[in-house]
Amino acid sequence: MTSRLTRRQRRRVSQGVQYAVFVAAVVAVAVMADWERLRNQFAQRALAEELFPEIVTTALRNTVVYTVSGFVFGLVLGLVVALMRLSSVAPYRWVAGVYIEFFRGLPALLIFIFVGVAVPLAFPGTEIPGGTYGKVALGLGLVAAAYMAETIRAGIQAVPKGQMEAARSLGFSHARAMVSVVIPQAFRIVIPPLTNELVLLFKDSSLVLFLGVTLDERELTKFGRDLASQTANSTPILVAGLCYLLVTVPLGFVVRRLEARTGKAG
Repeated sequence: MTSRLTRRQRRRVSQGVQYAVFVAAVVAVAVMADWERLRNQFAQRALAEELFPEIVTTALRNTVVYTVSGFVFGLVLGLVVALMRLSSVAPYRWVAGVYIEFFRGLPALLIFIFVGVAVPLAFPGTEIPGGTYGKVALGLGLVAAAYMAETIRAGIQAVPKGQMEAARSLGFSHARAMVSVVIPQAFRIVIPPLTNELVLLFKDSSLVLFLGVTLDERELTKFGRDLASQTANSTPILVAGLCYLLVTVPLGFVVRRLEARTGKAG
């Protein structure tokens, strides 16, 4: 008479099969891959050493500047759009809704092309302040603001209504209560998703190459592509990718810690 497996035993057998399949796949990749060709194309140590310090002092620095400027612009604009979205004035809500749907629906690449080509054509003789840095801040910020606005709106609505009522009972006007009481609490709630948006912006900064930057304005992706073309080797692209990870991995860890802390506080 065949004995039937318990639920725990079936689960262990299933996990064992999954581990076996995973190990088999890793071994198959390790055996079939041509590691020598990969090393020659992506891991030339001498070529990687030649990228320093310029890849850090120019490319990584520009990437960080582009990201921070876009994030700050997007955060300010996103807060304004979020407040418009919650306004009792219907036209404000309509404008905010159209903005959010428009910029969330378009690829970021098209926004960069719009900023770099359409704006100068629409306003002849005008220049966006800051040159390339201003264009990048505008392009990244317009996209980020659409997502941040919904995040901030959700954070404001998550603050208990009693906080506003308590502030009004103390003599605060509605605007002062929002600025002094509600919005600070909302930002504490939405810090994790905003930090995650910062990570996404850091990667989206690679779209700067479509604006036609100079050598001193190159970010990591443009820097890696240019050097890869000059050397006919992909090592610069790999090093640029590692520089991205140098920033995104710690930021991802911060996001997880903030989410865990927020979860415990809730």
